[in-house]
Amino acid sequence: MIESQTHYPMAEGQTRHAPPLSMVRRLGNTLYVSGHGAVNDKGEFVSPDFEEQMRYTMEQLKATLEGEGVSTSEVVMVRGYAQNPANLPLYNQLYRDYFSEPFPARTTIVGCLPPGLEFEIDCVAEVNSR
Repeated sequence: MIESQTHYPMAEGQTRHAPPLSMVRRLGNTLYVSGHGAVNDKGEFVSPDFEEQMRYTMEQLKATLEGEGVSTSEVVMVRGYAQNPANLPLYNQLYRDYFSEPFPARTTIVGCLPPGLEFEIDCVAEVNSR
């Protein structure tokens, strides 16, 4: 039987989500991390700027992973959401600040976020994979 664990880690500045979800689920050696966005502890967007939102979000994701004893090098799949397709070149540039080769598999979805949110990311990591 594969062990399953649910955790509700909160990185500094993160808020507990009101929707019924787990921020992190572990099934065996696989870690599933729910979407992270640039929302501060007051429930406000940290900035209207894409770069500031992405950097904030990536630091929150990194803190969540580290709280589980996982690094970004163990991330095997990423789903990134960008509201504006014009931000995709910057997204690709900033992405390299957090992930390196071999890059995780990735899907990027554009134009589906609520007003004010410019970037969101979720991921899957293979614990102790590298």
